Amino acid sequence: MPKVPVYNLSGEKVSELELLESVFGVKVNQHALHAVVKNQLANKRQGTQSAKLRSEVRGGGKKPWRQKGTGRARHGSTNSPIWVGGGITFAPKPRDYRYKLPKKLRRLAMKSALTAKVNEEELIVVDNLTLQEIKTKEMHNILKNLNAGEKALIVLDQKDDIIIRSARNIPGVETTLVNTLNVYDILKYDKFVITKSAVEKVEEVYA
Repeated sequence: MPKVPVYNLSGEKVSELELLESVFGVKVNQHALHAVVKNQLANKRQGTQSAKLRSEVRGGGKKPWRQKGTGRARHGSTNSPIWVGGGITFAPKPRDYRYKLPKKLRRLAMKSALTAKVNEEELIVVDNLTLQEIKTKEMHNILKNLNAGEKALIVLDQKDDIIIRSARNIPGVETTLVNTLNVYDILKYDKFVITKSAVEKVEEVYA
């Protein structure tokens, strides 16, 4: 079983935590990671882009000039895509980019992402993460003590408005809950700061 140190808010090591092999010690599957990240980005797309085809633009009913004798190229309508103000060839239309992946593949990708963080020593476990009041400066100091770097994802087991509001104005820092944790966010941030209770919840869900 992989072991990681547990830190307090001052950045001091207070204990060690054994992680479940089936969640934090699997073989990293690059294909699963790529497939799930691609899926997440596709599902985020709004798909509201739209342009007009030649049949939808205004005008173009009259032939611009006669067929022969002018010395110019023949044209039948100003709606043609080669005219300024004409329609767009293969114009994009509103569509839904969402698609589903098998549950097993999604779970494998999550375990692979978590394992990658352990392997690269980017997983930081804290025994408890609490603040008495909303203080961005205090939150910044805690992350500095933990060597969380400039891009960190903070994972909580339950919603804590004080922590969330203290961290939201720090550039490069994001907070999330175990039940909204996703592969893209895990890989996007350099450091993965998670509470001990949140680790237990992750293991409970993905074991």
